[in-house]
Amino acid sequence: MRLESVSKAYGDGAGAVTALDDVSFEVPPGTFTAVMGPSGSGKSTFLHCLAGLDRPTSGRVYLGETELGGLKESALTAVRRTRIGYVFQAYNLMSALTVKQNVTLVSRLSNSAVDEAWLAEILGRVGMGEHADRYPNQLSGGQQQRVAIARALLTRPDAVLADEPTGALDTRSSQEVLRLFRQIVDETGQTVLMVTHDPVAASYADSVVFLADGRLAGQLPRPTPDQVADRMTHLGNW
Repeated sequence: MRLESVSKAYGDGAGAVTALDDVSFEVPPGTFTAVMGPSGSGKSTFLHCLAGLDRPTSGRVYLGETELGGLKESALTAVRRTRIGYVFQAYNLMSALTVKQNVTLVSRLSNSAVDEAWLAEILGRVGMGEHADRYPNQLSGGQQQRVAIARALLTRPDAVLADEPTGALDTRSSQEVLRLFRQIVDETGQTVLMVTHDPVAASYADSVVFLADGRLAGQLPRPTPDQVADRMTHLGNW
């Protein structure tokens, strides 16, 4: 995944708000990258452009060699469905469906065959194999987020993007989810990009990318929570 001179503005004329300002960045494949910045720095827009949820005002977004901006809406929807796994903060599970039904929902809606062996493997990998027939209201918050991660992995996507995936979880559940992301990257070579506000969560990543006022404001490899917190403190003066 990469952005090439991407800018994104919302609104027109004097009232336009620039969320991203000429940002170029490439996400290394097979790595875990965290994205951080103050409120309003452009983190969510950065993620949405990479996921094809927002089209940039200028610049180009690539997934592999595919330029997302050059695709028609139907083709872009197909890319989002099959090549990008997206994990939301609020899980977005259907309460009337079981764990297994939630994980396979997108495939069934698109009339795609479900690889039952792969389904069993990813449910086992996220620790939900024994809970496949349970409903969301029978699960903890951490377990529900694990289901959401399994759903994102079902299509064997090129990358998994996560928007504040631990924001609604307690400390223990957050640690479980973050360890799972780390395991997915280390054991399967998956690419994970996560927006977070939490220095501890960011420390699970291989590197942290910082945004401020819609622009890149630095990168920190092999981050520790203290290093991330210190860098975030100084972003206010960017």
